[in-house]
Amino acid sequence: MSEPVLYIVATPIGNLADLSERAQEVLASVDYIAAEDTRHSGRLLSHFNIKGQMISVHDHNERQRCEHIINLLGSGHSIALVSDAGTPLISDPGFYLVRAVREAGYKVSPVPGCCAFIAALSASGLPSDRFQFIGFLPAKSGARTQVLDALAENGETLVFYESTHRIVDSLKAMQMAFGEDRYAVVARELTKTFETIHGDTLAELIRWMEADANQQRGEFVVLVQGADNTLDEDAIDPDAERILRILAKELPPKKAAGVAAEITGYKKNRLYQLLID
Repeated sequence: MSEPVLYIVATPIGNLADLSERAQEVLASVDYIAAEDTRHSGRLLSHFNIKGQMISVHDHNERQRCEHIINLLGSGHSIALVSDAGTPLISDPGFYLVRAVREAGYKVSPVPGCCAFIAALSASGLPSDRFQFIGFLPAKSGARTQVLDALAENGETLVFYESTHRIVDSLKAMQMAFGEDRYAVVARELTKTFETIHGDTLAELIRWMEADANQQRGEFVVLVQGADNTLDEDAIDPDAERILRILAKELPPKKAAGVAAEITGYKKNRLYQLLID
């Protein structure tokens, strides 16, 4: 490696065979590997017989580590950043480090690979042209409800991460916010031995999960279909209907419809038909 670079290296989310050949080459070639959990990542490196010097970078020390890593880059060293699983920075630490390295003038280069929510979205059967990744919901019920209520009318596919201990509570909170008939998909333990991808209404998903404790174990991606915000082209705004009714008290139907059409912008024939109905 001819220049100091911070590589953002995606690692497997379960199946170790998903570590790309390029990722293996980068991890084997850099001078240091910055890992969220050095013990966890150490097992991955050992599996591929990669012997790199490791630096711990996690939520609690990321800002303090920035200066040390920038100094290493300044000394000509290259560094790879990995998370426990998947693509670094996606609901994982690394944002402050990447920004600091870029602002210091050093190159940051992604080495793409696994990402749990992208894998889940690709296999969910839900619309993927527009989606919103939320990540983990707040642990406290009040804050969780507030976030979900704000998303209730969102027409995009919604993507969440969730843990074993909160999966049922989160699904119930989604049911309250989105309605029991909203379609959703639970993707559990992706690429692992007990991978499960199951779709149904939120009400049925909760019944299915509560009936089988095994389905409550593991790491989850929850995908919720967006709200159906398709407008009824024939629907009349309540304010426009109110204007029409007031005018109809004083004018013949056709005349009332014509005046209301000028005020509201609706078609005269549609307003007239509403009066007749």
